[in-house]
Amino acid sequence: MLPRLRMTLDFIPSPIEDKPGLVIRDPFHFSDATLIVPPPLIECLEFFDGEHSALDLRAHLVRITGDLQAGDIETNLLNALSTAGFLEDEIFAQRRAEVERSFANAPLREPTHSGTGYPSDPVELRTTFDGYLNGAQANGSGHNRTLAIAAPHVSPFGGIEAYRAAYSALRPADADRTFVILGTSHYGHPERLGLTRKPFATPYGETITDIGLVDELERKLGPAALMEDYCHAIEHSIEFQVVFLQHLFGPRIRILPVLCGSYLRSVYEGGAPEDDENVRRIVGTLGDIAARENGKLLWVLGVDMAHMGQRYGDRLTAIAGRDEMAEVEQRDRVRIQRMEAGDARGFWDRVQENHDDLKWCGSAPIYTFLKAVPEARGELLGYQQWNIDEASVVSFAGMRFHSA
Repeated sequence: MLPRLRMTLDFIPSPIEDKPGLVIRDPFHFSDATLIVPPPLIECLEFFDGEHSALDLRAHLVRITGDLQAGDIETNLLNALSTAGFLEDEIFAQRRAEVERSFANAPLREPTHSGTGYPSDPVELRTTFDGYLNGAQANGSGHNRTLAIAAPHVSPFGGIEAYRAAYSALRPADADRTFVILGTSHYGHPERLGLTRKPFATPYGETITDIGLVDELERKLGPAALMEDYCHAIEHSIEFQVVFLQHLFGPRIRILPVLCGSYLRSVYEGGAPEDDENVRRIVGTLGDIAARENGKLLWVLGVDMAHMGQRYGDRLTAIAGRDEMAEVEQRDRVRIQRMEAGDARGFWDRVQENHDDLKWCGSAPIYTFLKAVPEARGELLGYQQWNIDEASVVSFAGMRFHSA
């Protein structure tokens, strides 16, 4: 039988005019390869499902090419996919083991997105982020101390208005607090928290990870928490928050980096997320820690909101702020109003509508925070939509939370 094509790959239409087809790449970075499968061969990928044989694939190729000698095409396609690390075969298993072992042995979580999401040179980075935050209004200067902020996790250059709004709510005195960075987990297990003990490194320097809190979560959550070191290695939802925090407070900030897996079972099957025992443990344990530590913690939610357009499986050509995206903004704002009210149940009711057809990838961290810190009340500081490509839009917001 032909090996399975990995289900964790990215598949997007080729943006290169003279090279049409389907682009395949590995968001897990087990492979740095990028393949463009030409249009006539895209259907052939369906044969890499662990159930079809090489003979099945060859017969299909003969049908579509009319060439009885289609074996060469079959062999080239199989070799290209396997060499790239895109098949569930021995080559990929070996590659994966080597990459995960290398990260497990590394003392630091090295910056994965410097040089792409933000500058890798410290001087250039400071200049760039000074520009990003320039002109920020002083938010959250009232009597209620900032309990949490919600910021995007899109690349900073795409969501800078929302990033600026969120981080303007922080003050110099916040430097002594532990930043609980609750980020969207794009690669980890659903209904789980993903933990790591590694300090995060950026061009600014190394953070301090609160090992005591990591150990407590691992001990109390049991199967609801996983040491997902490699998910942290490639994830951006926490890394971008670290860079902004270091820019404001220096490299040696104290953090608790936590990846929050999606609550897909609740979205698609109904019921509350905490109907799942793992989620019930998560919100309960985080709630106990939040109550005990009180003002010592500052929560940072790394969350994007709607994902609309062709990149995300929609037929519409999405343009920020126009046509269908104007309606999306109104629906986003309804959810944001529930966040402002601290209404976890009301927020989740709206996420569940149409099985979250807005595709909010930050819904699980938001719900987790609202349940764990029920006294939180929010304030929308800035809403933004951004065309990530010509036909697709991501929305996000900068928010501040304080105690009721």
